[in-house]
Amino acid sequence: MQQTLSQPSPGSLLLLPILYVVWSDTLISDQELTALRRFLKEIDWLSDADRKYLKEKLSPQSPPDREELESWWQTIKGAVQENKTYPDLSAIGIDLLSKDAPEEAHTFPLEKVKSELAALEKQLGIVGKSAALIFKSEHHNISTSYQTQQGFDVGELTSILDGNRKPLIDELKAFIATKEFDYVQPDDLEKYRNQVLNWCKILADEGYGAIGFPEAYGGKDDMEGYFTVMETLSYRDLSMVIKFGVQFGLWGMSILSLGTKRHHDRYLSSIGKLELPGCFAMTETNHGSNVKGIETTAVYDNEARTFTIHTPHINARKEYIGNAAMHGRMATVFAKLIIGGKDYGVSTFVVPLRDQEGNILPGIGIEDCGRKMGLNGVDNGLISFNQVVIPKENMLDRFSSVDEQGKFQSPIAGDNKRFFTMLGTLVGGRIGIPRSANAASKTGLTIAVRYGDKRRQFGPEGGEEIPILNYRMHQRRLIPLLAKTYACHFALEYVTARFLGRKEEEMQEIEALAAGMKAYVTWHNTATLQECREACGGKGYLSENRIDALKNDTDIYTTFEGDNTVLLQLVAKSRLSAYKEQFENMNIFTIINYVASKTKTSITEKNPLIIRNTDEHHLLDPDFHLSAFEYRESSILDSAAKRLKRLMDEGMDPFDAVNVSQHHLLTLGEAFIERVVLEKFQEKIASESDPEIKKVLKKLCDLFALYQMEQHKGWYLEQGYMEGVKTKAIRKMVNQLCWEIRKDAVPLVNAFNIPDSCLSAPIAM
Repeated sequence: MQQTLSQPSPGSLLLLPILYVVWSDTLISDQELTALRRFLKEIDWLSDADRKYLKEKLSPQSPPDREELESWWQTIKGAVQENKTYPDLSAIGIDLLSKDAPEEAHTFPLEKVKSELAALEKQLGIVGKSAALIFKSEHHNISTSYQTQQGFDVGELTSILDGNRKPLIDELKAFIATKEFDYVQPDDLEKYRNQVLNWCKILADEGYGAIGFPEAYGGKDDMEGYFTVMETLSYRDLSMVIKFGVQFGLWGMSILSLGTKRHHDRYLSSIGKLELPGCFAMTETNHGSNVKGIETTAVYDNEARTFTIHTPHINARKEYIGNAAMHGRMATVFAKLIIGGKDYGVSTFVVPLRDQEGNILPGIGIEDCGRKMGLNGVDNGLISFNQVVIPKENMLDRFSSVDEQGKFQSPIAGDNKRFFTMLGTLVGGRIGIPRSANAASKTGLTIAVRYGDKRRQFGPEGGEEIPILNYRMHQRRLIPLLAKTYACHFALEYVTARFLGRKEEEMQEIEALAAGMKAYVTWHNTATLQECREACGGKGYLSENRIDALKNDTDIYTTFEGDNTVLLQLVAKSRLSAYKEQFENMNIFTIINYVASKTKTSITEKNPLIIRNTDEHHLLDPDFHLSAFEYRESSILDSAAKRLKRLMDEGMDPFDAVNVSQHHLLTLGEAFIERVVLEKFQEKIASESDPEIKKVLKKLCDLFALYQMEQHKGWYLEQGYMEGVKTKAIRKMVNQLCWEIRKDAVPLVNAFNIPDSCLSAPIAM
């Protein structure tokens, strides 16, 4: 039955904006109802008529219908001054009282009213300034008129993203946008693989392949340039990216990093020109990421001065080896070095696979891995060795060698240190892959956001259809992912710089950063492309719009260069090692100070006023964001360390202790990386001088921080770091930021400056 409209009493006008916002979701929660009823009971400036009206409007059994909500909105809108900024809803309520009941207005203690209403807003989790904006629009349904705007210089933001490598990026984008790099159908494996090889040859002829090699071998000694090329190529074809990375990164850089001058002189120039295609043969069927456990052997014969490379059984074959099935002529092979029957651990060897004409050599077994989910332009294969004899000089001997007397030699005494030093030289792959993944996220988001801006459907009753990007849920699906993609971009800049400027004593931290960022960014990429596909509906399912290729080609990114779950455990172990070292280097006084500072932090951060603070200034405060991320990281680190110590003190084997704590360790690794990502985003914003760009980046950073807090709200609530009213306010602020950033969304993806020929998606044009 239709509810009869009743006019608000004078005092109830003060609460009408709050009442409208509470009911605008069409459902009032028990928490909201309790807070409002307690408020009405405790305040002393409402009349009996006011209380009666408000109590009637707070009945869940008889909620205001659409007609009454429309009436409230029109009443409130009529009192709002368009040229006035309202800090909260109480300010609107006071203006409403002054306009509609001017004679009664002077009877209210307005300062007290304002203060108590502001406190109520905080208790309800209403973000006042943002909520007030809904009454500044032409109509309470503003979706029809909210459009893309140009609020900042897109070209300037592109320059910020590209940084000092902009000339190289622009040059390469123009190069890969030519007809020579037009997409080909991946249906014919042989044709597609040969096309990808041809693209890599074209790039090599232009000097891009050798860019990271020393100048003496045709390069520019520019590893940052190499990473930039990998990332930029990712806007075109990802099989080309991986083929490029296998040839010039894994194969070429293994020779550069693990070999010595004689190997450099012999191989690097021809590798850089792609005259010598090669492979990186580390992974085995049985042992995957466990390089220490590989079973391929390299037995040394001092009299013949040779190594015999052998695969002892079928599950010790090298598997998933890029460039192996069709094109690779040589491989860097990881094998156990055996001298006089003694195992000296893993070393690396250059082993020929094919002759100049491409014929497989005696003793080499190669099988094609066949068609994959994606990256079908890369010829992955399995390699086995049947007593393959190679000369002594084919051992890559920077970290381990055999002397003239047939004795094992190494400049690094410890077996473990030598092994991890050897693998540490290859950590660059864990920087190239997430940079490529983030480029794929940028491509997917550009397609989905542009499509969402122009695709129209539904709309208000009797009105025109609206862009689907104006739907709040559509914004929720895409815009937080856009914010996170920007955050990952700046964090990857930082990790790249750390790697390029690395010092030996920093390598453990840098390896952990690279491993963690690889996991964090590639998982984000997988989630982003899935959301982009769904957000584009049936159009996203069509191959012509390329999201399928992006999804399929990057799916493996979560697995190769290290499985993400394994990598996050590596990150956690690194943080625990640093934590342990911190205490080992402390004396009794610094330990006391440390404990005191932790106690002080806990008292400060869990102050009742802070855990339920919903003030907009507080919610958008970068210090609050970073403190929340740091608190989560340090708390999880403390608890993980205590848990492992307790388990081992109780007699549990260290391996078992880690095993039962794996979920805890993964959470620790994620919390550490997430804090780094936020920290670097904030630092980037602090260094920016353009006010409009600074403003939009600040909004993106705020959204990234608050959205991640929302994702972890269960943890924050369990820890007593926040109360429900605050997590609710965070949720509403996330919604508001998505709405505000919506007008900038298209310019923000345009700032990625991806050539249309590389996007090649009709729905994005």
